[in-house]
Amino acid sequence: MDGFNLSRWAIRHPALVGFLIALLFVAGALQFLSLGRNEDPGFTLKEMIVSARWDGASPAQMRAQVADPVEQTLRGIDHLDYLQTYCLEGACLITVELKDSAPPGQVKEVWRQVRRKLKDVEPALPGGASLTASEDNADVYGYVFALTGADNARLVRLAEQARDAMLRVPGAGKAEIIGELPRRLFVDVDPRRLAAMGLSPGRVAQALAQRQAVGPAGGVQGAMQTPVRLDGQVDDVRDLEGAGIPTAAGAVRLGDIAQVARGYADPPDALVRHDGRRAVILAVSMTPGADGLGFGDAIRAAAEEVRRTLPAGARLTQVEDQSANIREAVNTFLVKFFCALTVVLVVAFVTLGWRTGIVVALSVPLTLAIVALYMGVAGIGLERISLGALILSLGLLVDDAIISVEAMVVQMEQGVDRREAAAYAWTHTAFPMLTGTLITIVGFLPVGLAQSTTSEYAGGIFWVTGSALLVSWIVAVVFTPFLGVKLLPQPARAHGHDASPSGPYRYLRGAIDWALDRCWLIVGITVALLAVSLAGAMLVRQQFFPNSDRPEVMIDVAMRPGASIEATETAVKRLEDVLRGDPRIRSMDSYIGRGAARFYLPYGPALPNPAKATVMLVTTDLAARDALIHKLERMPGIAGASLHVRRLSLGPTLGAPVQYRVVGSDPARLRAISERIAAVLRATPSTTAVQINWGIAAPVARYAIDPERAAALGVDRAQVAGDLAAILSGAPGGAVLNGTKQIGIMVRGRAEDRHDLGGLIDMPVATSHGMVPLGEVATLRPATEQPVVWTRNAAPTMTVQADMIGDVQASEIVHAAAPRIAAIRAALPPGYRLEEGGDGELSADANRAIYRLLPLTIGIMLVLLMIQLQSVSRTLLVLATAPLGIIGAVAALLLTGAPFGFVALLGLIALAGMIMRNTIILVDQVQSYRADGMAVRDAVVNATTGRARPVVLTALAAVLAFIPLCFNIFWGPMAIVMIGGLIGATILTLVALPAFYLLLFGREDASRETAHD
Repeated sequence: MDGFNLSRWAIRHPALVGFLIALLFVAGALQFLSLGRNEDPGFTLKEMIVSARWDGASPAQMRAQVADPVEQTLRGIDHLDYLQTYCLEGACLITVELKDSAPPGQVKEVWRQVRRKLKDVEPALPGGASLTASEDNADVYGYVFALTGADNARLVRLAEQARDAMLRVPGAGKAEIIGELPRRLFVDVDPRRLAAMGLSPGRVAQALAQRQAVGPAGGVQGAMQTPVRLDGQVDDVRDLEGAGIPTAAGAVRLGDIAQVARGYADPPDALVRHDGRRAVILAVSMTPGADGLGFGDAIRAAAEEVRRTLPAGARLTQVEDQSANIREAVNTFLVKFFCALTVVLVVAFVTLGWRTGIVVALSVPLTLAIVALYMGVAGIGLERISLGALILSLGLLVDDAIISVEAMVVQMEQGVDRREAAAYAWTHTAFPMLTGTLITIVGFLPVGLAQSTTSEYAGGIFWVTGSALLVSWIVAVVFTPFLGVKLLPQPARAHGHDASPSGPYRYLRGAIDWALDRCWLIVGITVALLAVSLAGAMLVRQQFFPNSDRPEVMIDVAMRPGASIEATETAVKRLEDVLRGDPRIRSMDSYIGRGAARFYLPYGPALPNPAKATVMLVTTDLAARDALIHKLERMPGIAGASLHVRRLSLGPTLGAPVQYRVVGSDPARLRAISERIAAVLRATPSTTAVQINWGIAAPVARYAIDPERAAALGVDRAQVAGDLAAILSGAPGGAVLNGTKQIGIMVRGRAEDRHDLGGLIDMPVATSHGMVPLGEVATLRPATEQPVVWTRNAAPTMTVQADMIGDVQASEIVHAAAPRIAAIRAALPPGYRLEEGGDGELSADANRAIYRLLPLTIGIMLVLLMIQLQSVSRTLLVLATAPLGIIGAVAALLLTGAPFGFVALLGLIALAGMIMRNTIILVDQVQSYRADGMAVRDAVVNATTGRARPVVLTALAAVLAFIPLCFNIFWGPMAIVMIGGLIGATILTLVALPAFYLLLFGREDASRETAHD
């Protein structure tokens, strides 16, 4: 350790070290200014949506014939957590959710595996069934524009032109157009009139499809090849009306037997409205790593160019501008960052003196400059996590510089040459500081290495803070001694550890002596405080991630499952009428039948469902947001609709924060159990938006075909189904090719036939003996069936979900409802079970990933402590001080009312490392004095008083640096934990730790004297 002295080397090469300082300052400053800006760090979404379609199938048939085979095939994929499925009329959506611990780098390979398995299973599905898979829901479309003022087809063309212009902007990723209604040429026929001519809607559709088919007609070979083309395809309504339809009596003109008109898909799969008008949405994403601020400026310029080309009446409105959120978030954090930096520098100047303060002050920006260079190399930009980690680091990285300078000053006060005093930093403090620094870094290790989505989101805390602490140690042993030689003043008089103390040191020494005289009392009080704090932790409110500080308000509109998209749009219009004109609302967008694009990473879009809608309100500011939510939570409901009003979350989320899953086989029993749970939640104070994701059984018209009559008439069941489907929903009759679009031709019954359920019994169907009414071969049997069937891992699962009002946390709702929920769980029949989901499940998964790494963390700490202290007993003493931060942390949380969540947990773990760091250096100093022959008690007193100034200054700098974070919604709980924990730990380090040490090792003097005798 004494052979090579890095501090002495730095002093002996002043030109090189000075050049390095200047170079690192300049390079770091330039790198900091060029770091990418973003709102949040990215994380891998481990979810894929598999969509299945089978027109005409009931939800039960979709479940049995399509969803079940697909689930059986997908059950063997790597890292699978669960498969969640819901089936509607003719459609199923299967959510493939991977385990939270799935390595992000392997997720794409798992999705490729899913696609291969889907390709294998598709041939075994019923005819007409199809599968598609998408993981594109992970893309963040942070720049959203609404186009209004024209018909849908025109708006789509304008959106495509705008999309092409915006994709040319450097940094643009993907673009999605939402709200396009497929165009159709509708052929409305009277089935009875067709029957009189020996036709059916299906045959008309078949004839049109054959006419529209595109096929090769060959070509004539010569000196030049001349392709042969066949004209005669339909191009517009007039051509379609003139199309000939063959009948037994000869061809008839389609316009003479049907009404032909242009239109849009009826019913549409999804609708979009902007400020109460039908709209088309253009959403643009940014490529990973791009600078959000620069891209936002460029995309706004491109949008302005597009506006200049819009026709009269058309309007392009920017709904979401991620760069504005990035600018606000980054600027807010930069203000907090520089406030914290100023506080740290002021503490250094005021407490250490002008010239000594300069030495410490210069170490802070120098450390941050080197950290900025590391962030640039590592691809870490400025966002919520990295900026918070930098502020967090400010309170920690000044510690090493203060220790190094303090050691120099003490040596110079004892008459040591300033060069030798500077070299003392390496020989006596460098390695205890390194051990303490590494232990503090290891305290953050669980969040950096834990295999979970939450840790992936917040993992930058480990990498940024760890790099800052490590760099601060290098600065303290290389650059700080160099600066100290140049800048430290010559002390006027000597002060050693044996000198007579004065001022605050006299009072501190008196307090330490008092505590050492009452070791057992101090130890008992400390243990009692720890026990009380652990008990008090039960009173602290629990939280996973806080709500976002963005201005959006999301309203989920849920109709009765099975409701039509027209009914859903009607309910949305009523809601829009209530909200229209509210001055707090800047824009209002309604997504009917589908969710909004993922405009913000933690936001999970709703799955497609005609009975659901999402209304997104962008308010003028946060005060307006909260006032609007207060209004919405207390306004009368919308008839036929259930509303769920919510803010966005700052971290990963699963929709409703309170969820209970009831799993079993009988839907009726599931419904009864779920209704009991829903009643409990509705009776729980501060609970709102209580919903059950299954609907009640809905009516269905079942026609039972008479087998004898059908055999006599030669009825083809598939033909009957096809004729009915053609009349009610339409039969495809080919498509008109129009540029890049295809306009489908649909042959269907007249409006009065499509909406007359009672008239179906007289509807003609084709048989081998001609056309006969449906009533001749079938009998109507009204019945009911579940309009939506939800399963989880193939088991029918009904989910009861709820949200909270105001500042109440999900854990408080769950705790309040726990006794009654437990009674329901105890009374469940065999084969049924109740599972808790929502924020509680997510928090448990995230914490489990952290706790899984705690043994490794403690193991590494033990190794570092043993290397430094070379003593099992002293190592255990240092380790035993780790929980002492809980005392102040719990007190601070209870006093402020702040919740304890995932980020606060990280602060508590890091706090343990900081406490052990101070303990290591103190214990090492005691051992140094003991090696010089000092008695245990004297060594403890002198080491504690000698370490008092750096311990107090470091704690003061950290506490003041954390204060700006207290007012941040995301980092506030962590800052409060660390402020309270540091204040308490500092007092215990100076008073309780000496008592612990003397109690454990006070007999060493007697043992040494006995050995000497």
